[in-house]
Amino acid sequence: MTLARTPAVQIRHWGRVDYLQTYQAMQDFTAQRDSHTPDEVWLCEHAPVFTQGLAGLAAHLLSTGSAPVIATNRGGQVTFHGPGQVVAYALIDLARAGYYVKEYVYKLEEAVVRTLLHFGLTGLRVGKAPGVFVRTDAHALHALLPSRPAPNAAALAKPQPDFAGLAKIAALGVKVSRHCTYHGLALNVHMNLAPFQQINPCGYAGLQTTDLFTMGVAVGWQEVADVLGEKLCLYLAP
Repeated sequence: MTLARTPAVQIRHWGRVDYLQTYQAMQDFTAQRDSHTPDEVWLCEHAPVFTQGLAGLAAHLLSTGSAPVIATNRGGQVTFHGPGQVVAYALIDLARAGYYVKEYVYKLEEAVVRTLLHFGLTGLRVGKAPGVFVRTDAHALHALLPSRPAPNAAALAKPQPDFAGLAKIAALGVKVSRHCTYHGLALNVHMNLAPFQQINPCGYAGLQTTDLFTMGVAVGWQEVADVLGEKLCLYLAP
């Protein structure tokens, strides 16, 4: 008996590309793929642009300057993309891979956590706040965070995450269509962080953002993209 082999995840390096064109290309790829289409991860960066998720509230966009604001069909609120940020778009057939959306999100975050570890930083998760965070005063501390929000906050209608001492280094937003994903994550390497002050990042007023350079890691965009691509292939494999 011959067993069908699931195609490996293919990495594509696009370099600096237009956001809207890439957004359309992801939708086209997903609409046209079938059960035999290999999964892909697209690694790229964009010119300055704010993107708004399906749940996005206009109140979280404080000002825009010259950067355009583009409404998208991903989950989440508003974020910023710009040069010096590795954007990874994961085009994965979840039905074939054999895991659910929550597991997929965990795998995306784990790929970022492992990438940061490669460069000597400890990436952290915060409950109810997708993405990856770092301690601003203890970059490589591995001690677990207290639960954020705390377990006893479950009695509240909408317990809020606690970001004290943390800054967000990677944002995440996904879309699933016919069990296939697109959009993905953005990891800040060495970029102009000022535009994040023009928004409530991911819908949280006052949330700090950072990048690898600010955290003391002087590394090139391509090296980070290569490591992140490798980790995504590892953790997104069926």
